[in-house]
Amino acid sequence: MTLFEPITINGMTLANRVVLPAMVTRLAGDDGFVNADVVDRYLRFARGEPGLIVVEAMSVHGGKSGPLLKMSEDAFIAGHAEMLRAIHAISPSKAAAQIIHFLKIARSGWRQKVSDLGRPEIRAIVRQYAEAAARVRRAGYDAVELHMAHAYTLSSFLSLRNRRQDEYGRSLENRMRLMTEVIQAARTEAGHDFPLGVRFDGEECIKDGYTLRDAREMALRMAKLGVDWISVSAGGKFEDAVHKPGEPLYPYTGYSGDRCMPSVNYPDGANIYLPEGIKRHINTRGFTTPVVASGKIRTPELAETLLAEGRADLIGMARAMLADPDWPRKVRQGRADTIVRCVYGNVCKNLDENFKKVRCVLWPKGSLQAPLVHDTTPPAWPREGAGLTAQEAAGRVHMKWSPAEDDTAVYGYEILRSADGGPSDHVGSVKGTSYCDDDVIGGVHYGYHVQAYDMAGNRSPKSNIAEIDLFDLTRAHAS
Repeated sequence: MTLFEPITINGMTLANRVVLPAMVTRLAGDDGFVNADVVDRYLRFARGEPGLIVVEAMSVHGGKSGPLLKMSEDAFIAGHAEMLRAIHAISPSKAAAQIIHFLKIARSGWRQKVSDLGRPEIRAIVRQYAEAAARVRRAGYDAVELHMAHAYTLSSFLSLRNRRQDEYGRSLENRMRLMTEVIQAARTEAGHDFPLGVRFDGEECIKDGYTLRDAREMALRMAKLGVDWISVSAGGKFEDAVHKPGEPLYPYTGYSGDRCMPSVNYPDGANIYLPEGIKRHINTRGFTTPVVASGKIRTPELAETLLAEGRADLIGMARAMLADPDWPRKVRQGRADTIVRCVYGNVCKNLDENFKKVRCVLWPKGSLQAPLVHDTTPPAWPREGAGLTAQEAAGRVHMKWSPAEDDTAVYGYEILRSADGGPSDHVGSVKGTSYCDDDVIGGVHYGYHVQAYDMAGNRSPKSNIAEIDLFDLTRAHAS
């Protein structure tokens, strides 16, 4: 598989093309230091052996930031160094630190804007990024990633909503000026032989925001500046955020937030046109800078197709690997059928929004990390079988089945559905023995089956098939 072909980026060789993008964990304390919970989270990811682990955004400047890692002073280096030694001792994965600058926000809903910043503050941002990039290298990271996406400072300068009247606003060239200065300064301080990537939005996904048209030129500028990889995200902006009284704005509550982390309501690979368009644009102009695609890429088949068709160079998977950190290792070992599959319900996103420790709803109750077990015995149904039934009520399909048995523990149940005799698709996962399918329509013949899975992702045999026909309202009206 192309997915498991190595790739070398400015001297850093990744064992495979799987990237764990930065995800806020809310495991750090308000002091910004690495703690035991943070170390455990990244060691768990490392055991799954993705090619590159991008450690969650850490601020380049001081001040209050809540439960977020920091890289604004030398005092933070030691904790990262200790974590990296542990990661490198157990895994071939490389590790990059994502560094970020953000503007001030208040519980009243007020937020600082790029138009509020004077030139001394802008020069300070450049210096802070450069100094933080140097600290990242000293800590023992394999690379650094500059955060220029979503609602934060550099993204806000890149935004089409940036209407500053000086050399840092309005025109595309001016909007890219701070981005350019930060990349150049970080490169100088960290060293030209130290891999440096950028994460940015391929589209803002807000009214009057920039689209792929501008993003292609931003990426081309990055390539010309010698950036070593370009990681493409989308949305996540303050401009359409929903303000909760008494709470600071959270930039993933509006439509742009949905586009940043596509839920179950979006098709797989919903944002692929962005990295694909960016890669095509820079490649046709002679640059081969690797491009990372992300946004609900959940199956090995989709990941492999994107690489084989030249639509991306690396595959970013955040929520899929939160649900199952062993995703890369299982696929490499030919055990893709044991992956614990993300349901894209975005409970993890809601925890982040409420400043709670981020975990996956599929994990065992109370767990702070994904389970790590080496069981190879799959669950089994009772002697009389699963007894799966399906009944329609009020335009929904209600299912029930008997509990499965396992030598350790049943982790959950996957519900698979076929329509009119077609292939079975995964439509949900639950911990209990019932499920309600709302995504059904009249006039279709549905077939359901259930599989139990254990902590290691081993699947039981398929249950019996429960078939159901919903009343066809169109035919009833025609008659």
